[in-house]
Amino acid sequence: MSRNFTDETLRITIATTSFVVLLVILFFIYKQIFLFLKKRAAKSPRKIDNYILDLFKIPALWILYWILLNFFTHLFLGSLHFYSYLLHINTLLLIFSIAWIATHFVNAGAYYLQSKLDIGVADNLNARKILTQLKVFKGIAISVIIAFAIIISLLTFKQVRTIGVSLLTSAGIVGLIVGFAAQKSIATMLAGIQLAITQPIRLDDVVIVENEWGRIEEITLTYVVVKIWDERRLILPVTYFLEKPFQNWTRTSANITGTLFINVDYNFPVESIRGILPDLLKDNPDWDGRFWNVQVTKITEQYKEVRILLTSSDASKNWDLRAKIREDLILFISNNYPDTFAKIRINSTETFKSNSNKNRT
Repeated sequence: MSRNFTDETLRITIATTSFVVLLVILFFIYKQIFLFLKKRAAKSPRKIDNYILDLFKIPALWILYWILLNFFTHLFLGSLHFYSYLLHINTLLLIFSIAWIATHFVNAGAYYLQSKLDIGVADNLNARKILTQLKVFKGIAISVIIAFAIIISLLTFKQVRTIGVSLLTSAGIVGLIVGFAAQKSIATMLAGIQLAITQPIRLDDVVIVENEWGRIEEITLTYVVVKIWDERRLILPVTYFLEKPFQNWTRTSANITGTLFINVDYNFPVESIRGILPDLLKDNPDWDGRFWNVQVTKITEQYKEVRILLTSSDASKNWDLRAKIREDLILFISNNYPDTFAKIRINSTETFKSNSNKNRT
């Protein structure tokens, strides 16, 4: 008994020591190979080479370690009483290693397809459309891989398989219970898939939601992140964009027409704005040259409202353009027609009567 225990202990000690030594040697060999590949990738003009190397740096080393562990387990520990448990651990490690590498392949494929898209061009509508679908379906693929890895690993346990057979007899009831309990989660995920296919919004779209102006920064299976103009983030469920109305300023094109209002007195010559506006616009890079217009759109007892329409290639430029033209027009009116800003008009006859009554009292 003691002799067997001594032999078993000696075998485990030798195996463990040899395994650790080989791990260290393998690490240094792998590190040199990786540095060599890294230098080769640095000379390549393609960024994807560096990305794939960094992506598979740890998984590749982990697979080598797993192969070494499996080899030592069969060679030195086959006669031990806990050998079956080691085989089970090896099986679980293999399942999760394959799943891990599969998710990295998904990331690499998504990165490759994304590198083909040019988001920086002025007309990036099609690129943003594909990028939105790419990100959502990448999340779906990774979720499916992880779910399958967990299910397969659980099926390696005999107890779980027994429970699974029992559950199959009442699968209808279980399905109803699970479906009822997770109906919101399932509905949200299905909404995320629908959002990726129908695309009422895309990445970098300019939207107005909850009375906030912002851009779509991130789209997942369950929620959407809107980056507000003042750097805040508005987090909304994906179902919001399928169930509630919202404004999408870049649905078919980023081009936009902005509105600028100025209130002036009745004796202000509107034609003066029509004369000065082309000169203000021609040197402004935020104006796309498509269109401008000046009209009186409203009158009240106190003033008339002048509406100015200005076009730009996107919403951000149009905002800056309207702010600049507003400043320039206020300065123009102040320098040339200072008495024509909107005034509060008071009836002089009624004022005289009011003052006379006060004096009598």
